[in-house]
Amino acid sequence: MTGPVDRPADGRTVGEEGDAGTAAAPGFRALGAALSNWGRWGPEDERGTLNLVTPERLVAAARLVRTGKLFDLGIPFDEHGPQPGGGRINPVHVMTQTGDRPMGDGASYADDYVFMPLQCATQWDALCHFFYDGRLYNGFPASGITGAGAARLGIESLGRGVVGRGVLLDVAALHGVEWLAADVEIGPGDLEAAERAHSVAVGPGDILCVRTGWRRKFVAEGRAGWMDANPGLGLACARWLHERQVAAVCSDNWGVERFPSGAGTVAPLHCVLIRDLGMPLGEMFDFEALAADCADDGAFEFLFTAPPLKVRGGAGSPVNPLALK
Repeated sequence: MTGPVDRPADGRTVGEEGDAGTAAAPGFRALGAALSNWGRWGPEDERGTLNLVTPERLVAAARLVRTGKLFDLGIPFDEHGPQPGGGRINPVHVMTQTGDRPMGDGASYADDYVFMPLQCATQWDALCHFFYDGRLYNGFPASGITGAGAARLGIESLGRGVVGRGVLLDVAALHGVEWLAADVEIGPGDLEAAERAHSVAVGPGDILCVRTGWRRKFVAEGRAGWMDANPGLGLACARWLHERQVAAVCSDNWGVERFPSGAGTVAPLHCVLIRDLGMPLGEMFDFEALAADCADDGAFEFLFTAPPLKVRGGAGSPVNPLALK
């Protein structure tokens, strides 16, 4: 989840004692327990639902590349990004060499570095990113997260890549709007209506791409207020995603789920999907060109690839995702 909303205003972590952390605790806890994937792929598993991308499903996904069309689904990493400052900033890019050190024979070079939060633009949440009651996915202790990073479930655990059959569900187009209003909660009925509209079905091992139009809103209206709220998936979608055996979910908003959630806790869907199901979440993707092409050719499935950087112990990773058709 991105933006200054990972903690309640009083500083408590999601799930700690107190009204802000527990008003809807029985709801998301009971759902998480019912849907839990802990132990499903063994006691040491750190890949979660990405295990659903089997070799056979990967081969089938590769066969979706028929025309050679390629879509870049990432937003730029620069000072014009969506971060308002505070908890996270936009990337700071500094050149350390600009060609002023000749290397002989007319050759020279450029060099640079970047300082940025790992979740400031298009990115994956690692499975250590959200937790409650002192436990991470698969029962690993949250005490393993220290200033040095996460001892288990760091983003490097997903380093073999997030790749497979991608399916775009354009919920904004389904509702006939450029972007959904900030208070819209997407439910299983919306996802199924989008499936019918697009003549596609989300199935085991798929990477679900949900378009809310929120990226288009950012391009049209800018940064001001963009992170104050966003439309997104509701908690009821957790069971739907589990039953469909989805491998990962990404969206063009900054939090995947609706914010504010209206459920009495900051991010109940994050709690269930990341901590209980072991499902990676991707945020701030750009689906605009892909959505236009899918509407044009009627094909809302594609080969999706978005490997994270293997930042050892990291809670997330920047990424430049691609869709191939």
